[in-house]
Amino acid sequence: MNAYGSQSMAAPLQRVLMRSARNSMRKARHDEWHYGPGFEPEKAAAQHQHFAELVAASGAAIEWIDDADDGLADSIFTHDPSLMSDHGAIILSMGKVLRKPEPALHEEAYRRLGVPILGRIEAPGQVEGGDCVWVDANTLAIGRGVRTNEAGIRQMEALLSPHGVEVLGFDLPLWSGEDACLHLMSVISPLAEKLALVYAPLLPAAFYQLLKSRGVELVEGDADEFAASNGLSLNVLPTAPRQVIAVAGFPKTKAAMERAGCTVTTFEADALCIACEGGPTCLTRPILRRE
Repeated sequence: MNAYGSQSMAAPLQRVLMRSARNSMRKARHDEWHYGPGFEPEKAAAQHQHFAELVAASGAAIEWIDDADDGLADSIFTHDPSLMSDHGAIILSMGKVLRKPEPALHEEAYRRLGVPILGRIEAPGQVEGGDCVWVDANTLAIGRGVRTNEAGIRQMEALLSPHGVEVLGFDLPLWSGEDACLHLMSVISPLAEKLALVYAPLLPAAFYQLLKSRGVELVEGDADEFAASNGLSLNVLPTAPRQVIAVAGFPKTKAAMERAGCTVTTFEADALCIACEGGPTCLTRPILRRE
């Protein structure tokens, strides 16, 4: 059986690609990377280590990208530079200029790990992993916005449609601006096969209708917590159906997930996730999810 494959957002996480924050973020400047004033490299690295311990405790094997001092601070957010399918990895093309070198790190890691490369998104196409949501094993939704364009979506369709996957693009709002960047996964985090945490006011209407038509139950994240966290209250990682890792400090959103039957484990992430605009999902690229 293959040791790779993921066309689900919430099946048990068995293998995941990550990168330590210890060296890659050490020299990062707030203004260059659009990080908030709460960013502290050493504190961020310690919080990332705690998060990695929670991921490992869930039973997932962590495959580490080399922790080089290459100045690629955002490379700890391994969700974005590649996408995993049941047929191999797709190397993506980043919309953020400072992140352009990151897909090569992923391709190198996959070759080392023996994971086949299904294909690549090539310029002028752009797709970032944060804009990709597996609605089910045969449907991939992609947000069309600041970081992902129509050319990239069409390339993704060409790669996946021969394998029976329908690729659907949905327009995203600009929200708080080009630099902040709203991904599709900024407004939805799947919690189980038919359960998702959402911030409905920013969901594309057609995507909302698709979710409802597929019988997906929507758990509303708290609006005040969403605003206070710039959306990070909604960015949660399911390590298995209804088993969730979330950023600490958002009790109303946590309670909403618990009412929906989820077990929620939190970690402190003010210097890491809140300051750097990337949550638990962003910090992981699932290589294998399987029941």
